[in-house]
Amino acid sequence: MTTSSVTLPRPVRHGSGAVTGLLIAVASALAFSSSGPFVKPLLDGGWSLGAVLLVRMGVAALLLSPALITAVRRQRGFVRRHGLLILAFGLTAVAGCQVFYFAAMQRMPVAVALLIQYIAPVLIVVAVWVRTRRAPSKAVLVGSVVAMTGLVLVVDISGARFDLLGTLFALCAAVCAAAYFVIAGRTGDDLPPLALAAGGLLVGTALMGALVAVGVLPFAAPSITVSLAGLEVPGILPLLWVGAVATTLGYALGVIAVPRIGSRLASFVGLSEVLFALGFAWLLLGEAPAPIQFVGGALILAGVVLVRLDAGSPAEPKAETSSIPVVPSP
Repeated sequence: MTTSSVTLPRPVRHGSGAVTGLLIAVASALAFSSSGPFVKPLLDGGWSLGAVLLVRMGVAALLLSPALITAVRRQRGFVRRHGLLILAFGLTAVAGCQVFYFAAMQRMPVAVALLIQYIAPVLIVVAVWVRTRRAPSKAVLVGSVVAMTGLVLVVDISGARFDLLGTLFALCAAVCAAAYFVIAGRTGDDLPPLALAAGGLLVGTALMGALVAVGVLPFAAPSITVSLAGLEVPGILPLLWVGAVATTLGYALGVIAVPRIGSRLASFVGLSEVLFALGFAWLLLGEAPAPIQFVGGALILAGVVLVRLDAGSPAEPKAETSSIPVVPSP
């Protein structure tokens, strides 16, 4: 077995295509960010994490499945050529991110687990650096530092205590999040982005169903009402939103955006999910952000702009993530 990789840089679109890709990436982060504020009342009301994740992934997989069916019908040997990549996407970008994050959350403050998971953009920068032996530009390095500083300010980690196992779980979540952007960057005419998302969600749903079936994750789905923005609504409504909108659009738009703007820039744009989540929590749950969090948000945006400036500079060598090995091939 040898490791599959491509040594040449992957071209990144510029001009109107790049702007469109940025807008799609922001829309993906916006969709993903609504998950937490909608799921939190369900968990507080007695729903188990296994039930929420199973329904969330299952609904999204069902809605996106026509894209996978179409790709399989059009391309002979589609599963043979792309099955391992789709499996890797499902195990990491879909199931791994969530399972490891929530495992970490049970052993450490939510803010700390979230902070560690969102070092994924830095992991991508370092991986490309190591793989290509080409140092990132000053803009990327400064942008990384600025964005991570902003993330620390947005996420309140005061009074947090160190937990080794929880930290390892959170780091695994970060690696899985990085894999999301790296694998999505492999899509194109041969592997349609939506087919990758649908296949990954089906894999994630199957894994989650197995974990629930064997009792690793408990399953509880009581009939409850929850309070959102001061309104009492049936618990099934926010869950349907999370599955049909937050998860479906989040993954669909995300995998479409990454090939347009590159995995590295897309991962930094993904940090805006934290900012949007603060807005949804404020709107739906009445959790107003502190002034320092607005400062952190501005720093995150500044970091993204710096990374974007590097991506748009023709003088700066492009070292995209196509050189990072993902799955073995025969």
